[in-house]
Amino acid sequence: MTVRTVGILSPGEMGSSIGYVLHQHGARVVTCLAGRGQGSHERAQQASIEDLPDLEALVQQADIILSIVPPAVAGAVADQVAAAIRATHADVLYADCNAVAPSTVHGIAQTITDAGARFSDAGIIGPPATRPGNRIFASGPGAQDLAQLREQGLDIRVLTGEVGQASGLKMCYAALTKGLQALGTELLVAAQLMGVDDALRQEQNQGDIAQIRAYIERALPSMLPKAYRWIGEMEEIARTFEDLGIPGRMLLGAADVYRDVRDEGKLRTELRVPSPTS
Repeated sequence: MTVRTVGILSPGEMGSSIGYVLHQHGARVVTCLAGRGQGSHERAQQASIEDLPDLEALVQQADIILSIVPPAVAGAVADQVAAAIRATHADVLYADCNAVAPSTVHGIAQTITDAGARFSDAGIIGPPATRPGNRIFASGPGAQDLAQLREQGLDIRVLTGEVGQASGLKMCYAALTKGLQALGTELLVAAQLMGVDDALRQEQNQGDIAQIRAYIERALPSMLPKAYRWIGEMEEIARTFEDLGIPGRMLLGAADVYRDVRDEGKLRTELRVPSPTS
C-alpha cells in the first residue's frame, strides 16, 4: 500500500496538528469542511489541509482516513463515511482514532468493513502532534498499513492484537489523566468553598503528592475549553470498565464534572485557575 493522500475528519486541535505534520513530511492532506465552523476552516488553512466538496470526494481521493472527532459523534461520522464508501466503492483504510470504548470501536469497525473498506483501531496519547510526545497506537488488521504514516512523520506504534486493543489502552490511560483532573477540579473547588484551600495547598505541596497537585494545576487551563469533549470520553471509559464487569460509576462522576464545566455550573464559576507562575 502506497500512501500519498490522507483524509482527516476533522481539523480540530489534534486533527489539524496531525495534518500539519503529515503535510510537512510530504503527504497531501484533505478534509471535508461542509457544515463546519470558521475555526475549522482557519485551522485547516493554517495546516495546509485541502478542503474537498463532500465525503464522496474524500473517500475516493484518500488512501487513509483518520477519524479524530469528539467521542460522542464517532459513530455518526463513521456512518456518514460508510455511506460515501458504499456510494463510490472506494478502496480506503479508515482509522478510528477516537477516545471510545473497545465495544464502541467494534461497532464502528463493523460499519466500515460492511461498507467495503478496511479498518484500523487507533488511540492517540499525548499532546498535539506538533509537540514532542505525541504517539498513536494501532491494532487490528489495518494497523500495519496505518503504520506506513511513520514515513510521514507520525509516531505509530502497532500493538499485537485485534481491534479494541488500541482503544482499550487509550481508555485506561485517559481514566487516570482526565479522571484525575476531574477529581482535582472538585477537590480544589470544595476546599475553596470551605475556606481550607490554603491549608490544603500546604499539605499537598509536601512529598510525592506535590507532583500530583502540580500536574492538576498545570492541566486546568487547557482542560476548560476541552471539557465538552471529555464528557463523552468519560462515559466511554465507564462503558469500557462495565463491559469488563468492573464498576464504571467513578468515571460517570467525572463526566458530570466536565458537564458542569461545559455548562458553566458551580464548579466552573467557583474554580480559580492557577496562573502559570503560581
